[in-house]
Amino acid sequence: MLKLTPILLAVIYGLVMYRFSASRTHKELDEKSTRLNDPMLQHVLGQMATALDLDQIKVYVYEIEPVNGLAAPDGRIFITRGFMNKYRAGEVSSDEMASVIAHELGHVALGHSRRRMLDFSGQNAIRVALTMILGRILPGVGAYLASFLTSMIGARLSRVDEYEADAYAAALLTKSGIGTKAQKSLFLKLEALTGASGQPMAWLMSHPKTKLRIDAIEKLENKWAAAR
Repeated sequence: MLKLTPILLAVIYGLVMYRFSASRTHKELDEKSTRLNDPMLQHVLGQMATALDLDQIKVYVYEIEPVNGLAAPDGRIFITRGFMNKYRAGEVSSDEMASVIAHELGHVALGHSRRRMLDFSGQNAIRVALTMILGRILPGVGAYLASFLTSMIGARLSRVDEYEADAYAAALLTKSGIGTKAQKSLFLKLEALTGASGQPMAWLMSHPKTKLRIDAIEKLENKWAAAR
């Protein structure tokens, strides 16, 4: 039992740190965001709300420059000011913005925020356990190897979440009459929009490769077409 204590402490530490991070994020989002108010985006939001049998979908603009969308731990959906600036400049269409929002709605609907809390705690426990084991076998480098292996696990879990949110978004966009064309076209733009380059090794990426994401959506489209 005593040998398990460091691992149990790591789980507890992970839960506490996740809660602390979520609380800090909630406060920052409250201070730096405003309700989205754009006629074209409100139109596509209305289409998605109807498909979901909701009165409305609330989206907020987070006043930071990086291009991103996010689902907060409390379930709110945010689009960054940087993303909105790309939209205003005509680099992103309203349908493409809708695909981002649908993706983030997927994270909320599928409970990814809650699952990430458990994932984070579990990964912290795995890191401690591997450090203890590998530290004895490979003194000096065991801790680095443990961190590397844990990062691989975390990236894998994140990619699974992204595929699931993509599938949810594809279904919602299709049901809304918006379609998946904009979802796929945005994927092709993301690297240029975000300024990403020099991607890490595929198994360490937190998001799947663009081609794999598009392939997954097209498989869904073929499956739905065959079922008609």
